[in-house]
Amino acid sequence: MPERKDWYEWHRPYDDESSSLAWRLRLVQRHITAFFDRRRDPVLRVVSACAGQGRDLLGVLRERPDAGRVTGRLVEFDPRSAAVARANALDGITVLEADAGELAAYAGAVPADLVLFVGVFGNIVDADIETTVAALPQLCARDATVIWTRTREAPDFTPTIRGWLADAGFVEEAFEAPDGQLFSVGVHRFGGEPRPLTDGRLFTFVR
Repeated sequence: MPERKDWYEWHRPYDDESSSLAWRLRLVQRHITAFFDRRRDPVLRVVSACAGQGRDLLGVLRERPDAGRVTGRLVEFDPRSAAVARANALDGITVLEADAGELAAYAGAVPADLVLFVGVFGNIVDADIETTVAALPQLCARDATVIWTRTREAPDFTPTIRGWLADAGFVEEAFEAPDGQLFSVGVHRFGGEPRPLTDGRLFTFVR
């Protein structure tokens, strides 16, 4: 049986500004910032799946004078990472220590205006990605933005994911795949009709 990954230790490269993870984080934060700049709604709701220590969302909100208009839920299974996120969370942001692969983890927090699936699609099997993408309309409000990441390690599966998103009613607004890096960051806007939240499993982490 393969050794179980220590997800708390996995976060350490974020502290190295030259690491790929830190680079990816900066790109994700840039798109989160652009979302808040574009959406001037008095209240915005955010959910983050497998949120880890919440560095992407919380790092942006700490720098924004309008952070008070943002409410949301970070879902993280690892208790140590969840504790870090909880310690850094701003008012209105809650951290739920739970399995983000279960739709029940999002009850009461959706439909959301911003949905983060950062670091998820590279750690689940392809069939679970398809299931998750098809279920995203249950998490999204009208005109919601979804930000996701995925490695482009061969065989590059990102074209398939982008196609599934289009089939689910999402319009691609950005796809960044920096030269010399394997990671990619996608930004899609939901153009369909939200669906009621159901029960069931979206995905299971395989790493």
